[in-house]
Amino acid sequence: MDSGAKPIALVDDPWCVLAASSLAGGVAPLAPWPTALGFLVSWLGLAGRWGPGLCLLALLAFLVGGVRAELAAGEFEGRRRGAIEYVQGPRRCSAEVRVARSPVVRDGSLAWIGDARRIDCEGQRHPGPLRLRLYGGPHDLGRGDVVEVVAQLAPVRLFRNAELADPLPGARRSGALLSGSVLSLAVVERGGGLRAHIDAARAHTRGRIEATFPELARPMARALVLGENDLDPEDDAAFKRSGLMHLLAVSGTHLVFAVVMVVQGLRACLIRVERVAGRWDATRVSAGFGVLASLLYADFSGGSGSAWRAAWMLSAVFLARVVGARLGGCRALGISLAVGVLDDPLAAVDISFALSAAATWGLLVLGQPLGRRCGGIRSAPLRYVAVGTIATVTSTIPCAPLLAMMDERLTFAGLVANLLAAPLGELAALPSCLLHAAVSGLPWLEQGLALVGAGALLGVRWVALRSAEASFASFVVPLPGPWHVAVLVAASALAAAAPPRGRRWVLLAGLGALCVLEGRARVPPQGALRVTLADVGQGDAALLELPEGALALIDGGGFAHGFPDPGERVLLPLLRARRRETIALVILSHAHADHLQGLLAVLRRHRVEALWHPAGAGAEVGQYAELLRLARAQGTRLLGPDELCGGPARILSGARFEILGPCPVQPGVGLNDNSLVVRVSFGRRSILFTGDAEREQEARLLASGVDLRADVLKAGHHGSDSSSSLALLRAVAPRWATISCGVRNRFDHPREVTLARFAELGIAALRTDRSGSLQFVTDGRDARWHVAALPW
Repeated sequence: MDSGAKPIALVDDPWCVLAASSLAGGVAPLAPWPTALGFLVSWLGLAGRWGPGLCLLALLAFLVGGVRAELAAGEFEGRRRGAIEYVQGPRRCSAEVRVARSPVVRDGSLAWIGDARRIDCEGQRHPGPLRLRLYGGPHDLGRGDVVEVVAQLAPVRLFRNAELADPLPGARRSGALLSGSVLSLAVVERGGGLRAHIDAARAHTRGRIEATFPELARPMARALVLGENDLDPEDDAAFKRSGLMHLLAVSGTHLVFAVVMVVQGLRACLIRVERVAGRWDATRVSAGFGVLASLLYADFSGGSGSAWRAAWMLSAVFLARVVGARLGGCRALGISLAVGVLDDPLAAVDISFALSAAATWGLLVLGQPLGRRCGGIRSAPLRYVAVGTIATVTSTIPCAPLLAMMDERLTFAGLVANLLAAPLGELAALPSCLLHAAVSGLPWLEQGLALVGAGALLGVRWVALRSAEASFASFVVPLPGPWHVAVLVAASALAAAAPPRGRRWVLLAGLGALCVLEGRARVPPQGALRVTLADVGQGDAALLELPEGALALIDGGGFAHGFPDPGERVLLPLLRARRRETIALVILSHAHADHLQGLLAVLRRHRVEALWHPAGAGAEVGQYAELLRLARAQGTRLLGPDELCGGPARILSGARFEILGPCPVQPGVGLNDNSLVVRVSFGRRSILFTGDAEREQEARLLASGVDLRADVLKAGHHGSDSSSSLALLRAVAPRWATISCGVRNRFDHPREVTLARFAELGIAALRTDRSGSLQFVTDGRDARWHVAALPW
């Protein structure tokens, strides 16, 4: 930013203070106690620097930010629940839809968001508006277009698990309530205005990239210019793990090339036109153009949180020049954060926005002072290496907690990767790709720029892949929880306010607090049975923390089409949050994908001591065969019904495990009716897991005369009407029944007749599609429940 501006510390700038306070308030509804305590400690530590007026305003900003975030999340949750009640599972729907967001291309198909009116879903009408996320349609769609659509729609799927980041704020940001594939589409009316023209330019640019870039470089070029994340999964993982994803993300660097260079060129031209230079101030005129160009480019490049934050920051600098003022970097950052939180009360949990703000903070607070010390280095190559290393390190340090939330591994190889890839990305790929988008009328120049840009991008890709492969330089980091983040923020704020000699003590105190938190997180809970029924959509997965500290897992969720993978999305993050590396026991109830798929990721990553499975119930093929192969490869002890049935109950880590069926396996019946039925007990409390057992297996259980009583029944087959018969319910006599099902299930689970049976017998039904994850905790006598979201 303007070097002539009077420097001011971030912790003293009113814009930064108020924006940061409001952003902190926006996090408070998601993690009330850690956020409130972290803010209070920071507020008390900085109060002496601020004065009473700024102290009061900061407190007010925090409270207002919290109220705004709570209202925004609550309002969206209300609309989401209404949409779930309206469309229960996939339905064929017709509607008139107006395109509301810039369409993007993923896997060759158009993805777009629109506002629907006059919706008809298989005879059920809704006046609208309802916001939809749709897949399919012509690539020239743009904002403002009105289309008649027939689509297969279902509520947007959110995996809500109490120990993981709540996906609701991200869903609220897009506003989409229903999603699905377009079956047919007819354009009724073309949109007009500036946004429509921007989307037309995006479609044209996308088409020229597809026509002129090599296939391997096209996704990277579209990410760089249009902000479309369509990388191959291997490339995406490599860029994230190597720390090079920022080279493909639309950020402040893009705006420097795309806007600042143009503004400087415009100023140079205006100065040379005497008639213009004599009447107007060329600097102010070009700066005014820069304000508009910054905002237009952020919109053209996809409108991500990082793009808008950088655009607001640059616009503030240009606007200051228009009025003849100078604006320092800290003040400009504060203004961009303030605009961001005014636009979106939940901006703080937008990972793109947060990473951009954190990196900019690091460059301003840490990077600039250190970078100035490199001015005395006479050797240009050494000076470049020193400045580049400082920029990489200082922008990465504040981003590290956020990066740790996205990936369990960080790497020192990223430092070298950035030094090698940054010149290719920022000095070759970025300007070539941006200029390429503007010269489609000159084929020879367009083709040349495509070759240069593609070559640079492929070079960056090579560096990313090699860096990600450098396992010797990577290290595993724990998943930061809300308390970890609160300590980091409070320690950073207090260190910034402390005198130089006191900073080390503040940082040491913060490090000590983090060590205490991490030490406690790594001690397994003792003396209680904690059963977490994870929200994995239409499937089953339960994590059992046993009274003496071991962990067991019953089923892993999954989907027939293989995506998304609940193992990667839910189970691995949950195990990481609980600091678990070894699993004492995995139980597979039966070999259907909605119970099995997620276990594959678990066995690839974690040591499993024993696997109980329904051996002999079906052919060992597909995912089932792969699961058994992974188990045998790591020496896991495999047991089936022949070994598990009969004899005394098995005691594992203080809990009692009983296999009640199938004893024996019944040949000729389906996999559901050969589900492993397991009762887990501790003290006087127990929970019965029935897999997908249906009428036939329930009848065999009742006929066997085995004691089925349990406090909690995991309802069979996701609440199907073919399970949970009145006879079984009377034999189990549960106080609670849990139903693991998803909002997008096409089977109408749970069925009304099943819910009516529960109600008839006074059994409280808890559902993962309504409450997210469900946790049952008992000390063997008393019991309590925790849910990720309040049911309705």
